[in-house]
Amino acid sequence: MSHGPTTPAGAGGANGVAGPASDDHGGLERVLGVPALFSAAYGNVGSSIYYALGLVSGFALGLTPVAFLISGIIFVMTALTYAEGTTSFPEAGGASSFARHAFNEVVSFVTAWAQLLTFVITMSISAFFVPHYLGVFWDPLRTSPMDAVGAIVVIGLLAALNIYGVQETAAVTVALALADFGTQVLLALLGMLVLFDPHVLISNVTLGVAPTWSDFVLGITLSMIAYTGIETISNMAEETRDPIRSVPRAIGLVVAAVLSLYIVLPLVALSALPVTRGANGEYTTQLGLPEPNGFAGDPFIGLVQAFHLPADWMLPVLEGYVGVLAAVILFIATNAGIIGVSRVSYSMAQYRQMPSILRRLHSTRKTPYVSITVFSLVGCVLLLPALFYGVTSIKGVQHALGISKPFGISGAKQNEVLGSLYAFGAMLSFSIAHVAVFWMRFRGDERPWTAPGGITIRGRSIATFSVIGFLGTGGAWAVQVATHPLERAIGFGWMLTGPVVYVLY
Repeated sequence: MSHGPTTPAGAGGANGVAGPASDDHGGLERVLGVPALFSAAYGNVGSSIYYALGLVSGFALGLTPVAFLISGIIFVMTALTYAEGTTSFPEAGGASSFARHAFNEVVSFVTAWAQLLTFVITMSISAFFVPHYLGVFWDPLRTSPMDAVGAIVVIGLLAALNIYGVQETAAVTVALALADFGTQVLLALLGMLVLFDPHVLISNVTLGVAPTWSDFVLGITLSMIAYTGIETISNMAEETRDPIRSVPRAIGLVVAAVLSLYIVLPLVALSALPVTRGANGEYTTQLGLPEPNGFAGDPFIGLVQAFHLPADWMLPVLEGYVGVLAAVILFIATNAGIIGVSRVSYSMAQYRQMPSILRRLHSTRKTPYVSITVFSLVGCVLLLPALFYGVTSIKGVQHALGISKPFGISGAKQNEVLGSLYAFGAMLSFSIAHVAVFWMRFRGDERPWTAPGGITIRGRSIATFSVIGFLGTGGAWAVQVATHPLERAIGFGWMLTGPVVYVLY
């Protein structure tokens, strides 16, 4: 790694970026270290495996581990892009901040608008599944209206904690993230010792048939949702002590932790719940089948049941433990969503892209309490359909409209709908981040930290990781748009409202 002179955060770039508006209460306090950054990002990234494993295996079948490996490589490229961009501009905003300094306010606004979509969905969906996993202790939490009530309580509690102070919230998330990571490691190790079977893994695959090549490509695309969330660290950079050192270290820890688990866990799961061929000739795995025949909604519960424990009392104990594990990491992911959406909106207000009230800080706690409150309420509003129809907000809306198969997507594929919509915003903002960091390095902008992997051609530095990352995330976004009509309609509908808001404001 090479180091160069530091560019002040918020300073105008080569193309005259406007500086942020002044704040009567000062800026966000720099109180966070590597553990807080790691725990927040791990909570966001690590939670995705609880639904991504079932979703991806429904398409990639026996090649699910390969799909996660390929998307993991793209994740590493994206992490390098975010590390270099964030150390150059350690301010709230993430990809939208990179776009502002590389291009202009319009591109920055479009990027931030996509980020808001991603973080709001992260907050609502993660909170919604907290009571579902805790339903192993009290069954009403699995059904409407208690699931939605529980989710709203989770969002309200975390919003209050974030207003009280992110440092206090960070202490909670560090403890929870470490407990969850340790449990996932234990589950992966036990699975490798008891369930892992390379012969089963080989027999799971019939190239071109199970899965088909088109389904495998779609599986790779969908597996990328398991790695979204790395932007959480960038959005907390303005509150980080010594971001030039802390940000790359935290990102490196997240990459190492998540990548290792996301390669091992699919190997264990496909060994325990292999691909089979039904009487109709269709190849499936219980990991990708909906209830009551499969575990698409809770693949880790299926993995636990596959251990065939020697005593009857051990299964409910382990199921309860995994239920708590899932609830814990989803709780952290909800918190990461609140942090992300509040910091992006705070950054947009700083640069006059949204009403200035959103950048107002609490007089004593120095937290963006207005943006936290506003978008936490938005997250709660998205949960209101679940008060009456249950399962998911999207499914609730479909039920209310009398739609059973909107745009050709059946109710059995709700995880696909939610995951794809989540990926729509994330892959778009990731792609813009790659282009922005590539362009800033190409034109010779100074940077305090340089990610490894670049090359020099005719005196110009080329960020090869950004090129590879863009091809991956941009391709994933294109596949999502081409193959998911419902998400395409919702995603573009959201993005089209952005310019209207921008012009009106």
